[in-house]
Amino acid sequence: MVALNPSTIRRLKKLQQVPSVWEGDRRPVSSDSSFKSELEPETTNECIIWVDGSHGMVRAMDMVTRDTGPEAIVRTLLRAMENPQSPAPAIRPQKIVVKDREIQFFLRGVLQNLGIGIDYVPDLPLIDEIFRGLQEVSDNRPPQLPPEYAEALVEKANEIWDDAPWEILGEHQVISIELNKWDIENLYVCVLGKLGMDYGILLYRSLDSLKRFRQRVAYEKSYENLEEAFLGQDCLFITYDSIQEEDNQNQNTNLKNLLVSEVKANFGNLHPLEGLRSVLYEEEAATTFVTLEALHRFLRAFRRKMKGNKFPSISSRYRISIPKSDKTVSIKVATMPEVAEELYKMAVEADAEEDEELEIEMPMFKDDLVPPNSFLSLGVVPWETVTYLRHNAKQHQAAEEDIETSGEGLPIILIQTSLPKATKLIKDLQAAQGLHGIGFNLGEDPIDEQNYDLGILKTCDGVLHLFGEFMQNDTAHQKARQKWNERCITTHGWCGLIIARGIAGASRGKPEFKDMMAFFEVRSLSSQELGIGLLKLLPAPF
Repeated sequence: MVALNPSTIRRLKKLQQVPSVWEGDRRPVSSDSSFKSELEPETTNECIIWVDGSHGMVRAMDMVTRDTGPEAIVRTLLRAMENPQSPAPAIRPQKIVVKDREIQFFLRGVLQNLGIGIDYVPDLPLIDEIFRGLQEVSDNRPPQLPPEYAEALVEKANEIWDDAPWEILGEHQVISIELNKWDIENLYVCVLGKLGMDYGILLYRSLDSLKRFRQRVAYEKSYENLEEAFLGQDCLFITYDSIQEEDNQNQNTNLKNLLVSEVKANFGNLHPLEGLRSVLYEEEAATTFVTLEALHRFLRAFRRKMKGNKFPSISSRYRISIPKSDKTVSIKVATMPEVAEELYKMAVEADAEEDEELEIEMPMFKDDLVPPNSFLSLGVVPWETVTYLRHNAKQHQAAEEDIETSGEGLPIILIQTSLPKATKLIKDLQAAQGLHGIGFNLGEDPIDEQNYDLGILKTCDGVLHLFGEFMQNDTAHQKARQKWNERCITTHGWCGLIIARGIAGASRGKPEFKDMMAFFEVRSLSSQELGIGLLKLLPAPF
């Protein structure tokens, strides 16, 4: 058994010992690994928690993998004593209680010289209450779809996928749905997918909301303002994702080429006062269902008339039955060619203004910062891991403001390499005055006719550094980028960089806490903020 150093024991004995009883436990939790790559399946980790039972506060909590040894329990306990995460003084408890005999015997051997009693109890009421509360929060979350509409909505979304409206309609070609039901007079349908990135249907509650958003997308240069515009939309939406784990067979397959059995529909709501909500309530579900059914019938009847970028004036009426009800709704569906022309001109004028802007000085661009053969990945770390890294990473660059801990975690770029190279990379970032932000920019290879998504680190000295080249037709990367964008919106533009050691062996792509050497909390930068435009690979001179 590993023992504490005598100097550590002497240091801990200097802490004031108070007559308090602490609870400690290690429990499995269904969660992502400390770093979740979009290409890795979810894993089951374990949570180590120490609670001051006398004051009812959590003093320390860590997430570890299942194969982490019992020494991790002691590490978390020592932190609970010397550096508690709660605003509490550093103290030494008089007694510790655990409900696992193996943990009890292990702690007795390690802590025998600290004057702390370690007892076994069958129940840990405070820790049980903490985990019970977390479970209740999870259990009480409303379902994404009301049960009476879930099956019917998924079926209609699948029909729309088979209809593939993005093959004939651009985002500017708007279709109106006259509803006059559930306090909605009209909905305005916008189809996503013509560009081959995100696929879905947006159902705007007002034409003004649609036009305002399209205008801001066309002219906006700031990521923060674009995020505000995104959250300012007033619409229901349906988007599509692949349900398969990404593997070598699918990595170069565009999402639109997948069968309906290989995709899943995501439903949600956007509103300026509610933000993004991935739950539909009863009236919203009913509205979405009848709209999708009307759109499906309309596409089936008039698809040929809208092929070849044609968008004539067409209208039709349908009577649609509401699921599990004897009620029906009369709906009028119509194309809006005038609106389509207006939105198209808006996009053309925005492109023309951008082309006419004065040229600005091109920032310095380098590709020698990140070591060759490094492991690169886009992913997310849970907020518990963010808290841990803020206190334990050897190098930490904190955010300039408090990051809202909503969503599943902080979007992260992971760079994993050998210890010497990771050390040099960290020193190079320090020499560049730190990391300013992370962004992606379009790149093109005219010879091979390939487009690339270029990952770029911008340091505080204004220099841009290439960290990765990702093929745009790589489905795995497309999904990772979509998740990255969604998470950056949830965190209001904040993301992070983790530099880790351990490029070889089992830790490759799955660094443990001890491998994570540096953690930078920075802004996500748009291509406009990077300011370099389309990058083209020039052929080598003869």
